Amino acid sequence: NLTGEIVAVKKIFDAFRNRTDAQRTFREIMFLREFGEHPNIIKLLDVIRAQNDKDIYLIFESMETDLHAVIKKGNLLKDIHKCYILYQLLKATKFIHSGNVIHRDQKPSNILLDADCFVKLCDFGLARSLCHMNEDQGNPALTEYVATRWYRAPEILLSSRSYTKGVDMWSIGCILGELLLGKPLFPGTSTVNQIEQILRVIPAPSREDILAMQSDYRASVINIGFLYHCFLTSRQRVTFEEIFPSSTPLPALDLLKKLLVFNPDKRLTAEEALQHPYVKRFHCPAREPSLDYDVILPLGDDIQLSVAEYRNKLYENPRNTQFHSKDVRPLLKSSKKMFQVTANMGAAGDPKASMGSYSQAYGTICKSALQSLPISNSAQQHE
Repeated sequence: NLTGEIVAVKKIFDAFRNRTDAQRTFREIMFLREFGEHPNIIKLLDVIRAQNDKDIYLIFESMETDLHAVIKKGNLLKDIHKCYILYQLLKATKFIHSGNVIHRDQKPSNILLDADCFVKLCDFGLARSLCHMNEDQGNPALTEYVATRWYRAPEILLSSRSYTKGVDMWSIGCILGELLLGKPLFPGTSTVNQIEQILRVIPAPSREDILAMQSDYRASVINIGFLYHCFLTSRQRVTFEEIFPSSTPLPALDLLKKLLVFNPDKRLTAEEALQHPYVKRFHCPAREPSLDYDVILPLGDDIQLSVAEYRNKLYENPRNTQFHSKDVRPLLKSSKKMFQVTANMGAAGDPKASMGSYSQAYGTICKSALQSLPISNSAQQHE
């Protein structure tokens, strides 16, 4: 390929080192394959098996930046841009939810952007199919949920035994708040502080709302929630109107209030949010596709399987992985910094993000230089 096309590379270090990492790697690749045709979801171009048979390179279309970086730079976004970004995020979420899947890790660094303000949602490593979730019993496979605290829904913070599509809608509410405010809306320093920051602003949940959560910590939840509300003076409580600048569009505040609701069943769905007046100027049902089937991974996702099962399932389908038989050349000078902290970023998040032992790095590279990566050259049997 001599076109000079730039692609983004995500390197997952030792992708199958344990069952949790293997499951996350498997989920991400499989869900990206399923959802990648949507215009607002990042397209996975290739999966390349490293020469050491441990690392994996995911090759994506390249995007210029992410929403976290844009917000951090300050006043780059006008009201129309904020509205357009949110609209596209709702479109992507509607599509995922229509397949009965939840993303579970929506945050600004997972929302990729280009210079035209075009949005691509990425990082499906924590996504889950709701079809595999047993809502009647505690599910050990849910305990690995470790997404960024600031965007977690109350039911996640309070250890609910039940997940719904509402967890993504809460995260979208937090993202909208950050777009409007220019900084994180609920930057909690701990789980308890996160709950306190949320309860200081949103309307007090009813006892029924809390009981509906099916939390293992129901008693302590009631204590934290209601005692906190009882002891807060009216002077300490704040409203959304007090938090946001007076120039904030009223429809934006209205949508925010309908997303940041304690009870997940009372939050707007993605489909409902797309019909809200705030995004009305962009709303077009014909361009907001849905799936008419449930997306279910080829391996059951309700319990963790063995490392070998995930690895074998991923590699058994040639569509999922690419093998290159050419000799591997040394890394080009232009790409030596790909997996250093100073890498040019073509995907979301920090250059190296650790979640337990799960470690990954991002960079960009000319597509024609992919052969320079230390990738498998023992592919004859797959060709």
